[in-house]
Amino acid sequence: MVTVSRKPPQSTPTTGPCRRCSQRLAILEAVARAGGIASRVRGLLVDGRFRHPRFPRLQALIPHQIVLAWPEFLLGGQWVTVSELYGDLSALQGGGGFTNAGGETLFDAVARTAVDWDGVTCSSCDLSGHVLFDLGYFSSRDALFRTHGQTLRLPVRIIADLVMSRRAA
Repeated sequence: MVTVSRKPPQSTPTTGPCRRCSQRLAILEAVARAGGIASRVRGLLVDGRFRHPRFPRLQALIPHQIVLAWPEFLLGGQWVTVSELYGDLSALQGGGGFTNAGGETLFDAVARTAVDWDGVTCSSCDLSGHVLFDLGYFSSRDALFRTHGQTLRLPVRIIADLVMSRRAA
């Protein structure tokens, strides 16, 4: 089930097929925590135009700013971003970058290319130009969304839920 609703909390993934990038990232965090691996999220305020290539027909519903929860995991005493689970960003930069178009999500992209929110790798992998503000680190995505609120207002969330529930990620 694809949903843009934040109820239940993000830390409790919805049942049914998991197709949304944020749902899959939330499940990855839950699995890590269940296995005794600490996790946290970095909150990023991202320009809404970042989502336009992926949802060209829904641009009017996309907010100007999107709160993005980017997971990190405590491995070997160091925080490792989800971007680096398949290797360090410099090793992954040959993957061609993330275009945010078609069916590929950020969750899918981290397996083949660097997803770089800080601008430290190649230009095709650099997504830092979409970051409006770094909101800092939070113990969970629930804490991030509790602090910075919903990206979409309720009426738009209801419409988007209806549309997204029919769309594969």
